[in-house]
Amino acid sequence: MTRPIQVAPSILDADFANLHRELEKIVTADWLHLDIMDGHFVPNLSFGPPLVKSLRGKTKLPMDAHLMVDNPETLIPLFIEAGVEMITVHLETTPHLHRLVSWIRAEGLMAGVALNPSTPLDGLQLVLPDLDLVLLMTVNPGYGGQKLIKGVLEKVEKLRKIINERNLNCRIGVDGGINLETAGEAIAAGADHLVAGTYVFGSPEPAAAIRSLRTLCEEG
Repeated sequence: MTRPIQVAPSILDADFANLHRELEKIVTADWLHLDIMDGHFVPNLSFGPPLVKSLRGKTKLPMDAHLMVDNPETLIPLFIEAGVEMITVHLETTPHLHRLVSWIRAEGLMAGVALNPSTPLDGLQLVLPDLDLVLLMTVNPGYGGQKLIKGVLEKVEKLRKIINERNLNCRIGVDGGINLETAGEAIAAGADHLVAGTYVFGSPEPAAAIRSLRTLCEEG
């Protein structure tokens, strides 16, 4: 089943000094992607629940809190309170993935699981029916502006086959190095949720960048 592609700009590449104005440029997006980094699981720090809570009153876009953090269970309640619509946790950060996914869904939120480039799909088997999104990192997480690791596209293809065979209602996201060229490759492999930071916010016209991804999807 073919579904419309979702475009989710990552504000990691936005101008934080003018964040309200940056949000006005991407009102045509489908999601607002929030890269939450702790400086431990990934080698960078970003922002936390207070900023996200302030964003809630400034955008109508649904927000996905992508927790690139150790011990995600300590932050989940804070992002629920901040008003996000989806929480995405990394498979690598918890031995209790099913518990976290069940908790997120019990709170009425959508649930996502992210995998680093070298992490196999095996750990998803139990939770896959309960997921709204599997986010496959196409770069090693921690910094924006990296080049997409082409080998991850094979993982996208494999996951698409699994989802289709099991008739699951779960999207496949790709995050890292997404531009007009790599987006086409990811969509052809089976992705239907594009996280794009540099390509959108690095463009003179972010709305046009979002539109170009949608046009590519329609043509594809």
